Amino acid sequence: MKLIYTRNGDYLFPNLTIKNQSTNGINKYGYLRLHYLKENKKALYTTLLMTNELTNNLISVSKNSEDRLQILMKNYKNSDERLSEENKEINHIEWSKLMNNYKNMAEEIILKELIFI
Repeated sequence: MKLIYTRNGDYLFPNLTIKNQSTNGINKYGYLRLHYLKENKKALYTTLLMTNELTNNLISVSKNSEDRLQILMKNYKNSDERLSEENKEINHIEWSKLMNNYKNMAEEIILKELIFI
């Protein structure tokens, strides 16, 4: 890769541009990862940005997080008999409370495992 430089006074600055990439596949977990990289891992953020891999990394984190969330929720539903469809019809408020509790637990696991690594 050949770099072209622009002279500004006594300094030469490289003409660097970042290619625009689609951010359609980035969900909330990807944006959380982006914020974490910007605030806590500035060197990694800059490296990913300069090598044009930041978007790919964020999409990867988003997909992995969604997959992990689906797997955890499926396991929770299979392991707890109170989350059955018939119990949902009988006592939907308790069912909703349990589902929200399990979703919060799953999101905590995802944040610890995939976002902040």
